[in-house]
Amino acid sequence: MNLSKRIESVPTSTIMELLTLSAKAKKSGKKVYHLNIGQPDIKTPQGFYKAIREFKGEILEYSLSEGLPELIEAIRKYYEDYNIKFDDDEIIITNGGSEALLFTMLTICDDGDNILVPEPFYSNYYNFSKSVGVNINPITTLAENGFHLPNKEEIVSKIDGKTKAILFSNPGNPTGVVYTKEEINMLADIAIEHNLWIIADEVYREFIYEGEYTSLGNIEKVKDRVIIVDSVSKRYSACGARIGCVASKNKDYIKAILKLCQARLSVPTLEQLGAIELYNTDKSYLTDVNEEYRQRRDVLYNELIKVPGVICEKPTGAFYIVAKLPVENADDFTKWLLSDFDVNGETVMPCPAEGFYMTPGLGVDEIRLAYVLNSENLSKAARLLKEGLETYLKLNKK
Repeated sequence: MNLSKRIESVPTSTIMELLTLSAKAKKSGKKVYHLNIGQPDIKTPQGFYKAIREFKGEILEYSLSEGLPELIEAIRKYYEDYNIKFDDDEIIITNGGSEALLFTMLTICDDGDNILVPEPFYSNYYNFSKSVGVNINPITTLAENGFHLPNKEEIVSKIDGKTKAILFSNPGNPTGVVYTKEEINMLADIAIEHNLWIIADEVYREFIYEGEYTSLGNIEKVKDRVIIVDSVSKRYSACGARIGCVASKNKDYIKAILKLCQARLSVPTLEQLGAIELYNTDKSYLTDVNEEYRQRRDVLYNELIKVPGVICEKPTGAFYIVAKLPVENADDFTKWLLSDFDVNGETVMPCPAEGFYMTPGLGVDEIRLAYVLNSENLSKAARLLKEGLETYLKLNKK
């Protein structure tokens, strides 16, 4: 039996071999510090669990396809704190930010269309786009420039008759970049001039460590073409809840994407009840989490820059660092860390960054690090990474 060309075009995970090596290292008795995946270790607010425990319904019914009205209202109020105004019928609850992205591509693009995405980018953007017959036109950004956007002319040169949207995360995954107000306005101008949608993935909105943050929701001139994708996953350390949303002032888009939401019936009711309480969490929670991540970033960054040849601008958002290493192949380096390196039975696992790029050859000598371990473990992991890189460079010195 044959499978579809569509599914055959979707790549398998490039990290599976590394996970196998990690499992083998653990089986041999090594402790592996994981900096390869963005799974926070911050405690989820207890209100989430309390709301689910206190559910007294005799029947666990379908929710409305657009989501529980109480959750939509909680999210609407959340956006108001950022001076972003949405009506209740301009927000739809989704199964995480992933469904929001997938459904958005299905709603605004036809088969063979393309979207512009700054690279490196969250690798699932590519998986989602390929699964629905949409292509990505990458806008290359560089470690040397802190992964900020190139000039307007370079971005516009990527646009053709099939381009439907600009998609980007801000703050950025995997880079930790926070785009300036000037960059956001430049993208807004491009979208207006070329009649494009803007898909703004803002799931790391709270994780800003220096400077100002500008949301596309605050840019009035593009309110009719902006689609904000959001999620509780990282904000409230609730990745397993799978509660996200899309928000847009474009009511035609909202009516259209609702068709897909109706086809999948509803988002889980209990998790929505828990998510209501997440949005009601005292703001001190996010303040404390922000400070914790800022300290972790500094620990990791300060170790990285001690190694000669490492190129890495200090990220100002999210909880990721992409660093260019003085190695030929970061994937080989990572495999070596897992199979041949340890200090007192301990090693570290970064994520090779090549999989975050579309352009062949880019990212081969880069790694992404997620600073999602507590400060004590992160300090150990950072020192292991520094010592491992120094040892690897000596062994491979030509």
